[in-house]
Amino acid sequence: MADSEIRGIDPSVRPSGDGCVECLAGEGPGWWFHLRRCAACGHIGCCDSSPSQHGTRHAREAGHPFLASFEPGEEWLWNVETEEYYEGPELAAPAAHPLSQPTPGPLGKVPADWQAHLH
Repeated sequence: MADSEIRGIDPSVRPSGDGCVECLAGEGPGWWFHLRRCAACGHIGCCDSSPSQHGTRHAREAGHPFLASFEPGEEWLWNVETEEYYEGPELAAPAAHPLSQPTPGPLGKVPADWQAHLH
């Protein structure tokens, strides 16, 4: 492993899509506040403030310790095991969901009282 490589981060893996895999598949209420990207496999899940918290659940169940923001303008990695921010390699594009996708999202699924449902 090169000095620049971090166990649990694969910079070559592309994101699984533009939104939370589980929310889009109908698991839970079907909407998210912000999105997180697994740095090991590219799985896109919703953040811990979202009703279903799929991102961290995926990381823990899969044993993939690092999540990256999948929000435009944010560049950080979070280790779910140590609960610390990390600097790491640039991940394969795209680095965020499309700007046309609203936050919270997806369009048409977010309830009018969405703020009351955040953690």
